Amino acid sequence: MNIPLPDVPEVRVVGLPQLTTGFDLVERLDLAMHLKVHGPLEPMTGERLAELAETISLRGRGGAGFPFGKKLRAVAKASIRRGVRPVVVINGSEGEPACRKDTVLLNRAPHLILDGALLAAEALGARTLIVAVTRNSTEISIREALAERGLSDRRGQQLRARVVRTPERMVSGEASAVIRAAGGGPALPPGRRERAAESGVGGAPTLLSNAETYAQLAVAARIGARRYGHTGLPDEPGTVLLTLSGAVSRPMVIEVPTGVPLRYVLQLAGAPPLPQGVLTGGYHGNWIDAMATHDAVVSRASLAAAGGALGAGAILPIGPETCPLGESLRIANWLAAETAGQCGPCKLGLPAAAGGLSDVLNGGGPAALEALREVTQAVKGRGACKHPDGSARFLTSTLSAFTDDLAAHVLDGGCGRETVGVLPLPSPGYQDLEESIPSGEKLAVDWTLCKGHGLCADIIPELIRLGPDGYPALADAAVPVHLRGRAQRAVRRCPALALRVEQAPAERPALPPGAARKALGSGRS
Repeated sequence: MNIPLPDVPEVRVVGLPQLTTGFDLVERLDLAMHLKVHGPLEPMTGERLAELAETISLRGRGGAGFPFGKKLRAVAKASIRRGVRPVVVINGSEGEPACRKDTVLLNRAPHLILDGALLAAEALGARTLIVAVTRNSTEISIREALAERGLSDRRGQQLRARVVRTPERMVSGEASAVIRAAGGGPALPPGRRERAAESGVGGAPTLLSNAETYAQLAVAARIGARRYGHTGLPDEPGTVLLTLSGAVSRPMVIEVPTGVPLRYVLQLAGAPPLPQGVLTGGYHGNWIDAMATHDAVVSRASLAAAGGALGAGAILPIGPETCPLGESLRIANWLAAETAGQCGPCKLGLPAAAGGLSDVLNGGGPAALEALREVTQAVKGRGACKHPDGSARFLTSTLSAFTDDLAAHVLDGGCGRETVGVLPLPSPGYQDLEESIPSGEKLAVDWTLCKGHGLCADIIPELIRLGPDGYPALADAAVPVHLRGRAQRAVRRCPALALRVEQAPAERPALPPGAARKALGSGRS
């Protein structure tokens, strides 16, 4: 069983909504409805905005939890020192199968996110705004929101805004990968660690933060730090967006004030009364047991004290009917496949770790367990990006959280339970090109010229792969808008001048489901 999460799952709220205000009125808040619900927003100076972020203890909601005010000040200082206009980036890339909170915001409240980003852009004197997204639905929603505000990438505008589409992959959401994609490169970490505040998009100081972070900033700017602090815990005020999936009867995104008991949130989603374990922070996070779940509250500090992590807000319980090590092996295999392939610890270490866990489950005994511990330890701290560290953290947590099951597999040949597959993973066709916005163009090859150099497949593997004979095999689909630049680059790089971009055959547009039903109901052909 593997049931991927929908783009926009059910949305619930505990207490008074802040980020989800208006969700009970409409499916998506366009600009007019957004202003009716939230009201106007006055600009703020950089110093006031930084002070606001520091007063409400605003931290990044993408997983790392870096203080937003500190990041804002660092970008401002670098910009002034270098005399360079900074760039503001909204990271709406959500490539983890267990996360949907940013997708929900981008689809249903895109203007709240833009409010926070535009506040920061004006305070910093930025002239470029970039929004990175991973899904078709989020790209459509944010493009509509930019158009509603009259924002585009045309020259001569005071602020140029554009959307960057990144693949639905774990590594594509890392800050360095988003910055690389925004500069026209592949959405992969560059293999070196640089501070975006000093040198980001185009070498300019870059303020990059998560979509929810900007939305939280917009809420705080409207209601003020004092009123914002009335919700949640004194040291972590405000609300948090969580994605609940796994062994729950109602997968959902839920907005809760910090300090709400975690067991209550799990109960709302229909989790087992006594979960075998709860994965907190997503697939780079940590497992906690039922006792820790009972005592923990929703906050960064409380979850950390319980051995868990808030991370990007993904909470995944599993019930007693499934093998927790088998569930973890499914995730370990997926994490290994998500490697950027740019360093040994990621390209070689993660598959070896996943293989080691498989050996443990399949009767490898104490020797297999020791080998798994060694390879997991060897991966830590040596990667070119954070993916190896996060994956190693997940594996280490698995071994320490399920000691009884581990002993049963190592000493007795198994725990006697099947792996149900309750933790969500992408469906096999999740990257089908038909899911993307078509550009009306297709790639074509002049086979009288092609020599099988293979450069095109390296530049745009989503559309071109090398066949067994070494010659390119092209996808029979239109070039998506977000891949148009790389398609043109592949054409320019072809040594034999055999590759070209041409107009795709026009297709009859499909009617929306509602329109199709109306047409059938009215008897029109």
